[in-house]
Amino acid sequence: MNAPSSRYRSVFAPGLFDGQVIVVTGGGSGIGRCTAHELAALGAQVVLVGRKPEKLEQVKAEIEASGGKATTQAFDIRQEEAVCAAIAAVISTHGRIDGLVNNAGGQYITPLAAITAKGWEAVIHTNLTGGFLVARECYVQSMQANGGAIVNIVADIWGSMPNMGHSGAARAGMVSFTETAALEWAASGVRVNAVAPGYIASSGMDHYPPEAGGMLRAMRNTVPAGRFGNEAETSAAIAFLLSPAASFISGSVLRVDGARPQVRMGWPMEIPDAQTQQRAAVRPFDGFHLAQTPRVFRNDEPND
Repeated sequence: MNAPSSRYRSVFAPGLFDGQVIVVTGGGSGIGRCTAHELAALGAQVVLVGRKPEKLEQVKAEIEASGGKATTQAFDIRQEEAVCAAIAAVISTHGRIDGLVNNAGGQYITPLAAITAKGWEAVIHTNLTGGFLVARECYVQSMQANGGAIVNIVADIWGSMPNMGHSGAARAGMVSFTETAALEWAASGVRVNAVAPGYIASSGMDHYPPEAGGMLRAMRNTVPAGRFGNEAETSAAIAFLLSPAASFISGSVLRVDGARPQVRMGWPMEIPDAQTQQRAAVRPFDGFHLAQTPRVFRNDEPND
């Protein structure tokens, strides 16, 4: 483990995003909060987007306390008029938008047979329609003229998402949107990619009911790497795709999942022991100085 720090410990070069304006939706918690911290630590002017102003202001204060720059825009990404107005306000304040992290999303655990039309539509609107609207407006209002990079956050949809079929359908749609936007917007100098987190120990797990705790804690046993990922490992993938190092990467999905989709019935999967999990190539990266363990793991085994 690294020594405690008062700033984000990114693996990327200081100043990587100096002068860039990057919008992060869902920036008030979880992966979005972590990513906003990393981008700000690398010099970006971060615009935090979410529905709850108090959460955005808290993250803004955290970033500023670490020496970074952040502003906030509270609106519902599912509301087209609100999206158009908010993106216009960002451009009015900052002049342009160089990057977008389309991270806002959410779902709930339920089997397909029990999902109502209202529940289905709510998840589709949050995880697909809202992301489309924000990306479209960032493109039309700024990136079409100035170029930029978009990273859409999807999920581990390979092999299905049992008990989250509404989210799986939406995320699969976002993968297709990513590929299409990469093609249609390339002539404007815009790259569009996606990051697909697997089982990540983030605050998003705190929204699941207590009875899901056992299932959540057991999920690491289905990951060949033998552990959950963390927010910083996801943020690093996002930062890479936004960076000049990814300048010839577009229309791709970068999985951050410890090889979980490769698990096959009949294959005698061996979970790495604690010593193996600390080897340089696979040990957890603890870059986020303000990371918090989800409540569901706080009374569990030390390596969860």
